[in-house]
Order: sequence, then C-alpha cells, then structure tokens
Amino acid sequence: MSAVTRLLDRWNAGDAAAMPELLAVVYDELRQVADRVMRTERDNHTLQPTALVNELYLKFAGLRELRLENRRHFYGAAGEAMRRILVDHARGRNAQKRGGDVIRVALDDVPDEGLAGGPGVDIERLDTALAALRQVFPERATVVDLRYFAGLSIEETAEVMEISRATVVRHWTFARAWLYREMQQTRPE
Repeated sequence: MSAVTRLLDRWNAGDAAAMPELLAVVYDELRQVADRVMRTERDNHTLQPTALVNELYLKFAGLRELRLENRRHFYGAAGEAMRRILVDHARGRNAQKRGGDVIRVALDDVPDEGLAGGPGVDIERLDTALAALRQVFPERATVVDLRYFAGLSIEETAEVMEISRATVVRHWTFARAWLYREMQQTRPE
C-alpha cells in the first residue's frame, strides 16, 4: 500500500492530520503538475506554479467533509481544484479588464502528450466546455482533468482510472476534439 493510499485511508477514517501529511507527501509532484499547467497560461500570468499549489494546499487543508475514495479520486479532486483556482483567477482578472489580453490556442494545435506546450488557453472557455463535456461524457471529462489539470501521462491516467491505456487514448482524442468544437462555438466576437 502506497503512502498516498495509507494517508487517504487515515483521512477517510476521520484523522484530520492526514490531509496536511498527504499534501506534504505529494507537494513536489503537485508543484511539477502546476508548473506544466502554468506553461499553458499567458506569459505574464500573475499566478505562479508555487502559488497555485499553495492555494490548492489551503483549499485541501481546510477540508473536513470530503471523502477521497482512492488515488484516482484524490488526483481528480486536485486537478479539479487547480482548474477552479485558475478559472476564479481568470474571472477576477477579466472582470477588471473585460476581456484583457487572453491568448487563445486551438486544442488541435496542442500535442498529444498534454495541453501544456502552447502559449495559453482561454481557461474560462475551457471550463465552460469541460462542464458541458462532463454532463454528457463524465469519464472523458475525468481524463481531461487528470491529463491537463493534474498533469498525468496517458499511462498514469490509465493506472489511476483503472482503465486500459487504449481507452485513455480514445477518451483523450475524443475529448480534445469535442472541447475544440465546443470552444469554437463559444468563441468571443
């Protein structure tokens, strides 16, 4: 049993000290994930990877009622929390600038190994499109959460979701095309 699994078991049993311990164990990994995610943001983004992980830490350390069933659930929740932090940050910034200087990248221009690699993604439109995807295809949306927001590879995503690598590839390919189409339909004028 991994340290992550043991700490999740302690957390689920009501041990409030388990969450800060868990976050300390996975901090470096989450910092690397945040670094990959932040590379997709605009160059002059005011939120840095360390700050993103610190905000995630604050959100998770203050939790009392969240039940995390397994590693998949934990990493999914971490990816979702990072997405929420980035969306909230973008909304706050855009509320000030009304559109600002968001750099947009088409999802089909992004390499198969992740959405990281482009100069920026309109995180608000991605969030809206991902919410729509989740309504129709929740497992495919989870693949996006794990691949993009949690920064997991195809193999890691397959392991965490307990599905085959080929299924992850199919879900990832479908989700990228679906999100691309959805984001094109909601493109601002």
